[in-house]
Amino acid sequence: MVNLELHNQTVRIDAGELVGYEVGGHEYIHQKGSPGWRNSDTEMFPVIGPTNEANFRVTTPKGTAVQDQHGLLREMEYELVSQTKGKVVFSKKYVSGTQIKNSKFPVKSTEEYLSWPYSFEFKKSYEILEKGLKVQFRITGEEGMPFMLGYHPAFKLHSENVTIQTGERTISLQEVLDVGSRALPILECKSITLLDNGELNIKTEGFGNFMLWTEVSNMLCIEPISFYPYAVNQEELHTGFLKLDKLEKIFSVMIQPNI
Repeated sequence: MVNLELHNQTVRIDAGELVGYEVGGHEYIHQKGSPGWRNSDTEMFPVIGPTNEANFRVTTPKGTAVQDQHGLLREMEYELVSQTKGKVVFSKKYVSGTQIKNSKFPVKSTEEYLSWPYSFEFKKSYEILEKGLKVQFRITGEEGMPFMLGYHPAFKLHSENVTIQTGERTISLQEVLDVGSRALPILECKSITLLDNGELNIKTEGFGNFMLWTEVSNMLCIEPISFYPYAVNQEELHTGFLKLDKLEKIFSVMIQPNI
């Protein structure tokens, strides 16, 4: 477990996963074991969304890749790269063609192993700042590698009157619940405000979109995404790829409570 502290802010990270962000005694992160989801955060890479209707196959310029829902990155373990009082960096490295064991097999998937035809390194960092918590992702790999990226944090809800605000639009928690597993898209959007007991602002760089998901009233996933996967048939998922057209792509999420 890694702890970062600054004034009244405390961040708890377990093997690269954000398991706690407490400010002045108020916990913002969904706690494992509570109803809703067995995790508190994860990443969706190199694809977002389900692939079962496409026989778990995704088209790439280097041929077909075997991918389960939300990609193979989540099946890999983070390694600690560096740690200071206010910042910690984790990394996952993948060599093209390596078979990764699929935890959803055989109960929820027919594919025992997943693979990707490109090598990459995926770095995730947490930095505690005066104004909040910065989560950053740095992707390096083969030039031209296609990919999608989604960040999937779950926030703990404390009140019965939760709303989500973006621009001039106000979204109720019930609207998110009604959409179900497909998640509610918020397209062409870089910032969202969660109105619960106080305000929590989530500002992003690089993603461009969000989707909102929950199946319970005590938790809400506010997910920055590069592409909303339900906009296309699963066989056409590759149409939503970004391209690694330089040495490194950087994406960031700023979680800012009213401190």
